[in-house]
Formats: sequence, structure tokens, C-alpha cells
Amino acid sequence: MNLLKSTGTFGFYTIISRLLGYLRDILIAIFLGTGLLADAFFVAFRIPNTFRRLFSEGTFNAAFVPSYASEIVKGKKQSNKFANDIFNLLFLSLLLITLIVQIFMPAFVSLIAPGFVGDIDKMEIAITLTRITFPFLFFICLASFFAAILNSHNKFAVASGAPIILNIVLILVLLFSSSLGDNLVYYLSYGVSLAGLLQLLFLYKFVRKHYSLNIKIEIKVTKKVRIFFRKLLPSIFSSGVTQINILVGTIIASFQASAVSYLYYADRIYQINLAIAGIAIGVVVLPQLSKHVQSKKKDKIISIQNKALELSLFLSLPASIALILASEQIISALFGYGSFNETAVVNSSLALYYFAIGLPAFALIKVFSSFFFANHNTKTPFYISLISVLLNILISVYYFNEIGFIIIPIATTISSWFNGILLLVFLKNKNLFSFSKIFLIKFVKIIIASILMGFIFHFLLNFFQTELAFEKKAKSFYLLLSVLLGLASYLLICYFIKAFKISDIKLKY
Repeated sequence: MNLLKSTGTFGFYTIISRLLGYLRDILIAIFLGTGLLADAFFVAFRIPNTFRRLFSEGTFNAAFVPSYASEIVKGKKQSNKFANDIFNLLFLSLLLITLIVQIFMPAFVSLIAPGFVGDIDKMEIAITLTRITFPFLFFICLASFFAAILNSHNKFAVASGAPIILNIVLILVLLFSSSLGDNLVYYLSYGVSLAGLLQLLFLYKFVRKHYSLNIKIEIKVTKKVRIFFRKLLPSIFSSGVTQINILVGTIIASFQASAVSYLYYADRIYQINLAIAGIAIGVVVLPQLSKHVQSKKKDKIISIQNKALELSLFLSLPASIALILASEQIISALFGYGSFNETAVVNSSLALYYFAIGLPAFALIKVFSSFFFANHNTKTPFYISLISVLLNILISVYYFNEIGFIIIPIATTISSWFNGILLLVFLKNKNLFSFSKIFLIKFVKIIIASILMGFIFHFLLNFFQTELAFEKKAKSFYLLLSVLLGLASYLLICYFIKAFKISDIKLKY
């Protein structure tokens, strides 16, 4: 496997999906802004979307791929039987959960958005919209099962491209929204569930080459299935800890008007880098790393781990610096139109600033967790993540009344750095990871290149200060120009100081 090529493939389709997601969110910002309808929709969208991220962005992979890889070695018949046992139990469990939540939706929305309880109108809209969007959870979790099978066979393109469907469907709804008025949020919600079904059918078309689906409406819990589900729940929590922290933040933010929307828009920005620097690398590394762990090839394991960590920092450190320096300009250029006023820009950019400080930690959590998962260890990252989430809740709740919603990205960043550092400490203590000399040299060079890029990018922001002002129509062009020049400078610096070599692209792992 070529790590950079596979990560590039996964990352390419993920970037396309994220860019379409930005277009979607720009249209939502224009038509909905940050008012009552926007808050209600984002709460309704947050739940299925959080589960999409939890299941499809490496978490389901973490439990499934090592177990399924072990079965592939035994032959297609064995791997198919194991996969079908998992699918059937997953299908029935998800169907039951979906039905129960639909029945008790008012209580469910009260739990995820307690701040809405005192506002009858907002609460009623949120309940209706969440009922419409919730089937997406059922479809997307099953779609993630198919994606995990494709990833196990090192087929990353289709699985990473499937989320594009959701953005295309919602963009189409928004483009025809001029005549919908306040009904827009309902059509968007129906679009969410429809996109989940289309994504499931799309992935099934490609997975049939590697897996024969056999649906049986029966509960058959074999020993292997029990072991898998015992690993799944901890892996969902540990690999998806960033999303869980954000979900916790959404719940707390519901007590402040428009705060849910501010956090949502800020969250959208840094996710594009996290998708490559953390999620893509974690997903791509896991199948190959699991095989080498099983065959006990220690040199290969160390080589893959260090290259994965190097690539993650190579992508996340400069992005973190750029987001910190240009948080307000980025929010303004991407979303500062129509109903999205200057106050919304300032508040969303403040949230982005603090999320940006935690970006490298968000990425490292994904990468370090995959090292544990490849060794069939989901318990250690689970316990560390549990402590991290509790720390996040404690900080957020304690300071929320004093400083408002901005404590949420601060708490998420603090708890994530705590999580990432603890994961590294336990990896070292359990002898599951060791730094190579080459990595340490590259790490220093990446830091130097990132700092130098930061100075250049800061100069560009000052140079185009007038053109990047909130009221300027061409601000998106000047932001894009600044980003491209900053990126070019970073890559050139990395090339000249040998923080990155062209030969790295051809290396096999």
C-alpha cells in the first residue's frame, strides 16, 4: 500500500465533499442566517450528522476492519458469514432505535437541546425537523458498514466519495428555495433522509463485488459477533470523541440564542483539514497496520506509524496557524452574506479561533487511536476519551454563565489536547509506538516551515486588509488568493528544507 497515494485518494473525494458542504452552508447562511429556524434545523441536523461522522469517519472501521481482516485471511466464505452476522444485528438494532426515538421525540429533543424547552415555537419546529431527519441515522450507519468492507479491501475512493450525495441533494433543495419561504427547513430535512437512502444504495452497488448480502430477520449472536460489538461501543466513543465533545457543546449552547449556529459554522471550517490530517490517515492506515500487527512485522509497524504521524502534523500544523490568523476573514468571506450579519461573523470567527488551536490535537486523536485499534485495543482510548469528555463538560458548564458560548470551543480544545497527550503516553508505556529518528528531524522542519508560512500569511492578510473587509463583494477572491499563496510558500519552504521529499510519494508501506 502507498500511504500518501491512498490518503490522497481518500482526501481528494473528502475535499470535494467538504467544498460542496461549504457551498451548502453558504446557501443556508444566506437563506436562514442564525435565527430561530436556523437553530432548530441545526439541532435536527446535528444528531444524524454526528452519527454520520461517528460511524462513517473511521469509527466503525476501528472495530470492524481488524476483525474482518482476520476473517478475510480464512477465505471469502468465512468473511462473508461474519459480515452478514454483523449486518443483520446492526440492521435490527438500528431499526429498533429509530422507532423508539420517533415515538419519544419530544423527550429526545429536550435532552439534546434543553435550552429550547422554554421556547414553545422553537421546540415544536425542532421536534418536527428531527423526526424528519432521524431516518438518516438508520441509512447512514448501514452505509458505513458497506464503506468499512470496501476500506478493508483498500478501496477508499467510493467510500470517501459517498458523502458527496448528501451535499448535492441539499444544494439542489437550496437552489430552488426562493419560493419555499419558511418551509425551506422542512424540505432540507426531507433532503437529509433522502440523501441517506441514496448513499446506502450507492455503496451497496460497489460492495457487491466483495460481499454477498444475506438479510435474515433473526438475532444470531456468535462469539465473534459479541467480541466485535464489545469493541464497537468503546471505539465509537474513543474515535469519535471530538464529535461527542461538539455534540455536548451543542446541547450546552442551546441555552444561548444563535449560539448553536455560531458553533456550527465554525465547526464546518476546520473539518476540511481534519478530514485529511486525521480521519483520512486513520482510515487508510488501519487495514495495513492491522495486517502487519497480525504478522508481527515490527519494522513495518513503526514505519507506518511514524509516517502517518508525520503526515498528520505536516497537514494540521500549518492549517492551525492559518485558521488562528485569519479566523474572522475566513468566516466573513465564506458566510458573511444575506442574513449572516457582521455580529454573526464576529461570534463564529471567535469560536473558530479556539477550535483552530485544537486542530492538531483533533487530528492526533484519530491517528493515535488507530494505533490502538490495530492492536485490537479499544478499551484504553475509550477510558481516556471518557475522561476527556467529562473534563469538557466540567469546564463548559462551570464557565458557561460567566463567558457564554465561547467556552465551548475553549473546553473542546483543552480536553482534546489532554486526550491526545494521554493517548501518546499510553502508547509509549504499552510499547505500541516509538519515534524514529527520521520523524523527529522531520517534525522540527515541519514546525519551522509552519512558522515561516505563518509570517507570510500574516503579511498577505495585512496587504489585502481593505479588500477582505466585511462589506466587500470580492473578499472571497482575495481570501482564496492569500490561502493559495500561503500554501505555495509552505510547500516551497518544506521542499527546500527537506521537510517533505518527492520520493516520499512513491514509498510503499
